[in-house]
Amino acid sequence: MSAPVFSEPHPHHRLPADERRKQLIEVSIDLFSRKGFAGTTTKEIAAAAGVTEAIIFRHFATKQDLYTAIVERMCSRDETAGWLRGAESLMERNDDEALLRYLMKGILDFTQADRRYERLILFAALEGNELALMHQNATSWIGKSVLEYIARRQREGAIIAASPELVLFALVGAVKFYAARKYLFGCGDEADDQRAIEDLVRIFVNGIRTGKTREGSI
Repeated sequence: MSAPVFSEPHPHHRLPADERRKQLIEVSIDLFSRKGFAGTTTKEIAAAAGVTEAIIFRHFATKQDLYTAIVERMCSRDETAGWLRGAESLMERNDDEALLRYLMKGILDFTQADRRYERLILFAALEGNELALMHQNATSWIGKSVLEYIARRQREGAIIAASPELVLFALVGAVKFYAARKYLFGCGDEADDQRAIEDLVRIFVNGIRTGKTREGSI
């Protein structure tokens, strides 16, 4: 009598629910970052994950819910809280330059760690998807702490009198553009990040004038 033949269980039965959810999020990040929300279908996500669409909807009621889960995962307070504590220790010491380096390095590290998420957020903003606003709201508590520090240092006379929001925008904008150009668009790969951070800090703290230019000239 021949031995019974057991068929291999279907792939979507092999993972526990939490592992399957993580897998679906990973696959979705990859597809959304390349095709955007509107350009990605749940059928494509299912095919890439090796499951049926029914499995996706078992974990996420809608495609938007899957998008939301991505933001919640990438902007987890548990992960960012430790980073913020490091920033707060520099704020307590009024170490402006060290704080600038820390903030810039954090932005570069985040972009480099998962370039797909940065592309995903850019797609969301261009598509007018509420995900971009969700991302902004999820990280706003970090910006609030930095804004409060800038305002305090302005009152102490250490930072020029200007809109704290514009000061923060100038800081974040410069390093975000550098990070996008290098890590998302593939330009300037020869640049050294640490050198770039030092140059940006020097520009931010001292401005672009050398002291040798005539008044009114650049």
